[in-house]
Amino acid sequence: MTLLRRDRLVLAALAGVTAIAWAYLLIARQDMTMPAMDDMSDMAMPFAAPAVFAMWWVMMLGMMLPSVAPMILTYATVQHRRREREQPYVPTALFVAGYLIVWGGFSVVATAAQWVLQQLALLSTMMAPTTHWLGGVLFILAGVYQFTPLKYACLSHCRSPLAFVLNHWHDGRSGALRMGASHGLYCLGCCWVLMALLFAVGVMNLLWVAGLAVLIFAEKLLPGGVWVGRVGGAAMAAVGVWLIVQ
Repeated sequence: MTLLRRDRLVLAALAGVTAIAWAYLLIARQDMTMPAMDDMSDMAMPFAAPAVFAMWWVMMLGMMLPSVAPMILTYATVQHRRREREQPYVPTALFVAGYLIVWGGFSVVATAAQWVLQQLALLSTMMAPTTHWLGGVLFILAGVYQFTPLKYACLSHCRSPLAFVLNHWHDGRSGALRMGASHGLYCLGCCWVLMALLFAVGVMNLLWVAGLAVLIFAEKLLPGGVWVGRVGGAAMAAVGVWLIVQ
């Protein structure tokens, strides 16, 4: 199999998973806005933790997979060349699995946070904020975080796939999982506050989900991605201040 053909297959697989994730979110969003659900909006609805966890994890897949595609392609290329040299070969799927496990852990935390916010009546049962203060604080936090050293340290790893592979290489299947999880942690460190913004704009506000996915993609992949993050951070902080002074 030629390198170009293999890359196309990897990209097609990632695009397929991303499309399925967005289809799931669109269906879930449509179910939330059905007339029957509108009639029940004022009733106390039970918190279905497994469904909420699934929603968050699928959302993370749809948002993060496009921006991590270069990293996955780089890892797949290295494994392909090792196979050609008759060295131990590990399927790229194990690297991806390690990456997704990290975002599964984040989804557990997000599910717990959503439950707490709903218990405090800061988030409605329809997953929308009930006070502008919550949005203001989260937007300011996200804006400030865009300028922190931790943000840029994590972002530098996300923007340099080849350097990550060279500096974090581990052999074997467990090594592939470990590498995927390590890269997932860098991505998490880069983006977790942006994900928290969904509590400020509505967890199932898919326009914001798409917008944040585009911002993350630009930060990681565009030549001027660092400046995109800085401009975005300044805008977020300004929005946060505006929400609080309203």
